Amino acid sequence: MILPYCVYVVLCAGGSYYTGFTRNLEHRIAAHNRGHVPYTKNKLPVTLVHCSFFRSSKKAYDFERYLKSGSGKAFMNKRLV
Repeated sequence: MILPYCVYVVLCAGGSYYTGFTRNLEHRIAAHNRGHVPYTKNKLPVTLVHCSFFRSSKKAYDFERYLKSGSGKAFMNKRLV
């Protein structure tokens, strides 16, 4: 079974993390490293440190939003990165 939606975390050159949502992980990471993403364009290169795949875009979106919350950041730092 192919799970088309991905929530990913990349480590930026300065040590910060960026969390995102995509349907094409390879293309999205390449876009980050080409400087096409405003948040990461001055923090290159980025390195993929985690990805979670989902069947539903709603579930993926909800997980991304959670990881960007205070408790989600704590969970990410403890369990994912």
